[in-house]
Amino acid sequence: MTRIVMPAVIAVLSICPVVRAADYLEKTDFQKSRAFSPAVVTDRGRIVWLAGQTATMDADGKDISGNFEAQVRRVFALMDQTLKRAGGTLANLVTMTVFIKEPRYGDRFVELRKQMFLDGNYPGSALITVTNFARPGIEIEIQGVGVIGDRCTNGSCSTK
Repeated sequence: MTRIVMPAVIAVLSICPVVRAADYLEKTDFQKSRAFSPAVVTDRGRIVWLAGQTATMDADGKDISGNFEAQVRRVFALMDQTLKRAGGTLANLVTMTVFIKEPRYGDRFVELRKQMFLDGNYPGSALITVTNFARPGIEIEIQGVGVIGDRCTNGSCSTK
């Protein structure tokens, strides 16, 4: 009987439940409207600390100094590229700190962020206005933290 039970126990223990790479705590209506989560909970995984990203040139080398919307899109693209180098994507971003020069761009930033996280799983976030940045023409800087490969992602268990 022990021989029958042990393989069954091992089989049950080896099954990997489908678990998202992060748990996004339920958002209030205000948090949904501002496109951020109150908290994102992860369990293990590879943590990627992203340096603050700015952009005054687009992917084609065109000057986007002073162009808030173009800079937002470029900064998110750069963050996605960095996360891909580490084995993830922008969807693995669990928190961000956003610095903007002009408070009038706060609502526009929220709308652009919604476009980057279509599934509604927004990173935790702070949105801060600053007097200036290190170089002329910069309108926004974003730094963040990503978690890649939580215990089980997309039904595949990591052996790490």
